[in-house]
Amino acid sequence: MKNKFVALLARWLVLALGVTLATKIVDGIACDDGTTLMIVVVLLSFFNAVVRPILVLFTLPFILLTMGMGLVVINALLFMLVGRLVDGFHVAGFWPALWGALIVGVTNIIMAAFIGKPPGAGGDGSGGGGDNTHESGRIGKVRKPAADVIDV
Repeated sequence: MKNKFVALLARWLVLALGVTLATKIVDGIACDDGTTLMIVVVLLSFFNAVVRPILVLFTLPFILLTMGMGLVVINALLFMLVGRLVDGFHVAGFWPALWGALIVGVTNIIMAAFIGKPPGAGGDGSGGGGDNTHESGRIGKVRKPAADVIDV
């Protein structure tokens, strides 16, 4: 439980860093204060966990036609939505939201390379299953597939 909480805090810090960088780099994105930034981070995390998978499901043909670039559009739309919902977080339009979403996504990728995968995500041998008996009767380590990175 403690590791999951620490992993969640680490993800929120990386997201906060990405949003802060976006406000500094992109004209048209502004955040008034730290409290607003915390609200933005929690709301973006919630939307990425709940709304984004639904949007991806319904827009799957568009995502396939654009060879994945439709995901960037979804991320930009979620960024714009948070800008409309949170007082003190301003997103001027689609293009600033698109650039902001790209900056946050790149920040997540870079920080994931430094921090590594969250515990239990699999792929690196740490976590992701225990000793189980296979159908063949032999005992071995069963690995779960790697978890997707949720980014904005």
